[in-house]
Amino acid sequence: MQAAPAQQLDHAAVRAAADRIAGAVRPVAVAPAADEGVWYALEYLQHTGSFKARGARNFLAAHHEAGALPAAGVTIASGGNAGLACAWAARALSVPATVFLPANAPRVKVDRLRGYGAEVRLVGDRYAEALAACEEFAATSGALSSHAYDHPLIAAGAGTLLDEIRGALPGLDAVVVAVGGGGLFAGVATAAREHGVRVVAAEPENCRALNAALAAGRVVDVAVDSVAADSLGATRVSADALAAARQEHVTSVLVPDAAITAARRALWEEHRIVVEAGAATALAALRGAPEPLGERVAVILCGANTDPGDLVTPTA
Repeated sequence: MQAAPAQQLDHAAVRAAADRIAGAVRPVAVAPAADEGVWYALEYLQHTGSFKARGARNFLAAHHEAGALPAAGVTIASGGNAGLACAWAARALSVPATVFLPANAPRVKVDRLRGYGAEVRLVGDRYAEALAACEEFAATSGALSSHAYDHPLIAAGAGTLLDEIRGALPGLDAVVVAVGGGGLFAGVATAAREHGVRVVAAEPENCRALNAALAAGRVVDVAVDSVAADSLGATRVSADALAAARQEHVTSVLVPDAAITAARRALWEEHRIVVEAGAATALAALRGAPEPLGERVAVILCGANTDPGDLVTPTA
């Protein structure tokens, strides 16, 4: 097996990712919002229901190009969007995927992963136990270990979204993006800096891994307690995300859960758009902004793997 591909997050890496995933992912659709000068980037329409498909496909394709994909395939510990994206990308490239989950993971997640062809292994009753088992499997089997967000190839794949948005909205002034572990943010901010586009990094008040890292001057662990914790509940942000957030074109914003819930409901009531609370966090940040962000602003609606039951009012 050859050496792993280069692992550096810069605009060249984002451009290379765009070439690798072209034709494999859905180009983002952009639609006008109710507010003048605001557009929604409808990335929740992406394969597997979130932006994660971009990074997963780039990660595996880059290793495939380098001849660095082991016979044991790829492994990841995640029952959420990252696990689904990894399984989807692996199937597309005919690569074995082994996904580790706690034994109490919802059956619907297990079924979806198996539907993508992944081998699902249920271990323990906490994510940490599943993660430890995944790491042991990678070490003993030689499988390629993937990560939900903390890898330059994952972030670079996610960053391809920015240039697609710019293609649809020439003269883009700013983009608002929700931040969990920081993979999407790091990639988008890296591409945005190249084009002078302002980035607003939105986090729930009680899921503030990036904001806390900026305040501390280093990556730190944070407590997680938010309506958006299922997708933005990383306990720490990636080093690449922190580096990107230190650029002067980036603003870190915290929003309360009430605003996130209101934004999610507004998307449904105004546009019949159903997204995760994590995706609605970006809109909540825009609505709470003290001043306009520019004449052309894009809000990334990054995922829709959610139960819409609490949005729909039963009819008589």
